[in-house]
Amino acid sequence: MAYENIILEKKEGIATITVNRPKVLNALNDLTMRELDHAFRDANEDDAIGAVIFTGAGDRSFISGADISELTLKTPVSGRDAIVFGQSVLNYMESMRKPVIAAISGFCLGGGMEMAMACHIRLASKTAKLGQPEVKLGLMPGFGGTQRLPRLAGKGWAMELILVGDMISAEEGMALGVINHVYEPQELLPAAQKMARTIISRGPLAVRYCIEAINRGMNMPLQEGISYEATMMGVILASEDKTEGTRAFLEKRTPKFTGK
Repeated sequence: MAYENIILEKKEGIATITVNRPKVLNALNDLTMRELDHAFRDANEDDAIGAVIFTGAGDRSFISGADISELTLKTPVSGRDAIVFGQSVLNYMESMRKPVIAAISGFCLGGGMEMAMACHIRLASKTAKLGQPEVKLGLMPGFGGTQRLPRLAGKGWAMELILVGDMISAEEGMALGVINHVYEPQELLPAAQKMARTIISRGPLAVRYCIEAINRGMNMPLQEGISYEATMMGVILASEDKTEGTRAFLEKRTPKFTGK
């Protein structure tokens, strides 16, 4: 598929997906969301890919939010359709068997913040500004912000960030548990690539099942989540990767995982 608003690059087992609309601060419109849906599915289904980095073109913005010029033209029906589709894209990202690492520079607002929260890990530049400013436009988050933000930052902070609508810094985001690590701007992408390579070196089945156990367990009572974890562990114990990983440990060598 030829993309107009995004870039998909694959190198050494890493797929890098970049929103490429710098003139509008990488704002999200319908075409961009369709292209992102295709790119994430492509990366997830490609056996040669072990991790995904998601970022925005330029230093000014990761994703500044929705494209307001397009948003103002939405009818109740087309608006709801766009929201439901966008939610499906984020749900797919969150449930991918490959880890998705957000590399955030500049503005990460509205739908951009929501897309970052659907990623498995979030790294940010010191230039990053995070927020859910929808209430300032008489709107509300529509891509899961009212649900994911409380799960990451807690109910009280989520209420404040969503109801006030002001931006916070990358460091404040890290203190709230929304951001994992903060870097100097020039260090951000190399740090994301280093983390992706590290994860790729681990057992791919183990990575996949850890993501699944965490995602599903977050929506279960603790004991049900622990039981689900035990089931996944039972599957892992029967894998070739487990045999290779434990044997390599005992033989003091680097394991050669096959994802089986």
